[in-house]
Amino acid sequence: MKPSSFDGIPNNDLLDGTQVQFLSTKLQQYICPEKGGGSIVVANRSSASGWETFRLWRINQTTFNFRVFYKQFVGLSKQNEGIRIVAVSNEAGNGETFQIIRKDDDPNRVRIQASNGKFLQTKSQTLVTADYQGSGWEDDNPSVFKMKILADGTIRGEYQITNGYGPDKAPQVMQDHWNTYITEEDFRFMSANGLNAVRIPVGWWIAQDPTPSKPFVGGSLKALDNAFTWAQNHGMKVIVDLHAVQGSQNGYQHSATRDGYQEWGVSNIKETVAVIDFLAQRYANNPNLAAIELMNEPRAPGAALEDLKTYYKAGYDAVRKYTSSAYVILSNRIGPADSKELISFAASLSHVAIDVHYYNLFSDMFKQMNVQENIDYIYSDRASQLSTVTTSNGPLIFVGEWVAEWDVEGATEQDYQNFAKAQQNVYGRATFGWAYWSYMCEYEHWSLKWMIENKYITL
Repeated sequence: MKPSSFDGIPNNDLLDGTQVQFLSTKLQQYICPEKGGGSIVVANRSSASGWETFRLWRINQTTFNFRVFYKQFVGLSKQNEGIRIVAVSNEAGNGETFQIIRKDDDPNRVRIQASNGKFLQTKSQTLVTADYQGSGWEDDNPSVFKMKILADGTIRGEYQITNGYGPDKAPQVMQDHWNTYITEEDFRFMSANGLNAVRIPVGWWIAQDPTPSKPFVGGSLKALDNAFTWAQNHGMKVIVDLHAVQGSQNGYQHSATRDGYQEWGVSNIKETVAVIDFLAQRYANNPNLAAIELMNEPRAPGAALEDLKTYYKAGYDAVRKYTSSAYVILSNRIGPADSKELISFAASLSHVAIDVHYYNLFSDMFKQMNVQENIDYIYSDRASQLSTVTTSNGPLIFVGEWVAEWDVEGATEQDYQNFAKAQQNVYGRATFGWAYWSYMCEYEHWSLKWMIENKYITL
């Protein structure tokens, strides 16, 4: 989605998963669930960190649930006349619902109204209650808070855009996106410029189309059907990539997480396999299906290896019910994981590939590198990493994501061309090929189409 797609959402700085902190203007202390959750809420922290941070679940443009560090929801106590603020519930109901009222000329100066119609107030550093009925925005008002929105605590994924616009507007916003973002002309362009396949990310709700679980909206299945038709018209293959699974396999916005917590696990395996079964049944006999990728970027250690293997075997079996020729792609875990951990497991399966993603980004190590050091890293370290996971009789290897972008300031066009060429040379050795992330992007170097049109990349 283009970043501008979020511009029309009311209160679009308070979407699902946005992380906020609240400073009492009277006490000059941050409110915090004791022990990070499971106890009372207090107002005795002079500085804010993880325990003092709340993740929003958006109900509408002004109404929210607040999820705390250990995943409980802030709410009204069922004791003490029901006015004390606690963080003990694992589910969000009416008692865990609050309205954020922003001051007209200072939107980060707020009052918080509980479901009982009264405002939160800091009676003392150890007592936060929902029983204030006064008004005003003065500093000595115990119901006034300064709200800090964490710059690195915002999420912009499909959950945020659909829930942000709501059921009345989201369907048209998404349909406009599907109608214009990628068209048949793009498949013609890709084919004419030497690309022979496209990796298409989909979310778990595609299996419920045309009436998926809220807040998602119908239409993604038709978009994928169109892609298969266009691929056939222009001699290309399709890799269907289950990019977002229920519970979120990594907590990142591209997994359609609501609040950034990674919660996919063994309890989600059955429902995730059902999505793979749906996709395999629908496209198995399509001659343009190259592969189905069972999951994108499960993150270690949250996605446990044994749980992942259990899922991968069940997902593989689901695909094999319908086709013996389509490849099944298993994504390596990102984070602290052994890059070779799936090789022996995958060796017992047929027509499989392991997906590895290589970015000279997202690490302080790369921020210290200049142009030549980045290029040398590709030819040395990346080449070695690729060689390590490549075996003569094991699974094929797919460099499923890479990009000609880096943390180098002032790089020239020639520098970018050399960096891209180095990656093409090395990742061209991958036995299942490579895919660029992405084909179309507002940020120029992340857009393969722009890179080709401007002769930064030649295939």
